[in-house]
Amino acid sequence: MTWAAVILTGGTASRLGGLDKASLELADRSLLDHALAAVAGADEVVVVGPRAPAPAGVRFTREEPPGGGPLAGVAAGVAALSPGHHRVVVLAVDMPHVTAGTVARLLAASDGVDGAWLTDGGGRRQLAGAVDPALVPAPDEARGVPARALMTAGTGCDVPAVLDEAADVDTWEDVARLSGGPGSGAPGDRT
Repeated sequence: MTWAAVILTGGTASRLGGLDKASLELADRSLLDHALAAVAGADEVVVVGPRAPAPAGVRFTREEPPGGGPLAGVAAGVAALSPGHHRVVVLAVDMPHVTAGTVARLLAASDGVDGAWLTDGGGRRQLAGAVDPALVPAPDEARGVPARALMTAGTGCDVPAVLDEAADVDTWEDVARLSGGPGSGAPGDRT
């Protein structure tokens, strides 16, 4: 099975004063570096957001117009991929404890269904999933549509987070809480 990855980095980060989340350092690596490590096994990687230092082969694109929301970002990322991938791993850059192991669980769980999504301790699906790229709408159909539309499209399954895999970085308090490395937050914690 071939799979590609779309990493979303273009959010506004308003609760972090508009800081570029991709460049935010946690455990001596940028959030983008954490995300790229999680999808290191991908056949192709597209980052949707501003250009940043990245390994050779990682491509960047933007949704048009920028700021159209996560689903618009996913749609732009999938549109930038080469055709023929069986799965696309979608990952928000602000989930630093999603690892290659998490991605492997998502890909395995997506076998036989249209998509698998990481869920937090409350059962809410997060922007970390493995989906059939055919489910992703065209970029001009995705603007302003909630990401939940993709998360609930087709047949899917939930993959419960282990420890703090589902924790994301939205505030400076999140940065402090998650800086201790994997396992430092409460299981499935999300603020």
